[in-house]
Parts: sequence; structure tokens; C-alpha cells
Amino acid sequence: MIERFSPRGTILGMYTDTISTPDLAWQREALCAQTGADFFFPEPGSSVREAKRICGMCEMRMACLDYALANDERFGVWGGLSEKERLQLRRAR
Repeated sequence: MIERFSPRGTILGMYTDTISTPDLAWQREALCAQTGADFFFPEPGSSVREAKRICGMCEMRMACLDYALANDERFGVWGGLSEKERLQLRRAR
């Protein structure tokens, strides 16, 4: 609806000017990118032990955790922490 009444090309300009994109270069080097999402987004009640083991060996672990906390990621294992562990960390801050 806004696009209908806005001058041509202004909506995209507004969007890119107001929303910053995070630096995701760390994702290319992260071990999870080479492993697959199944470990890091398991079915409810499944173990996250394997994901945490992989995260423990990853040099990008802190960048991953920082990203998850900054972007309020609610699902999966990020930076070696589960959803519940990240929630506890946010509450502790």
C-alpha cells in the first residue's frame, strides 16, 4: 500500500538506509557451515551433545554466540549454547 503512494524507488532506499546488515563473514569459516543444520537444529527433546562438541572445536564460536545474542536467536545451538542456556545468559546480563 505504501509503495502505491510513494515516489518510485524511495521504499528500497528507506529500507536500506534504516536497517543495518550484520557482518556474517564468520559464517563461512564456522564448522557448522561444513556440517549441516541437523545437528544444530535438532527435533524437540533430541540431544544437542554433538552440536556442542562441534562448537567446542570451532574458532568462530564467540562470533556465533555474539550474533545469536544480538539477534535474539530463539532456536538451535549457537556458539555452543542451547536455547535455554542463551536465555539464562540473557537474563543474567
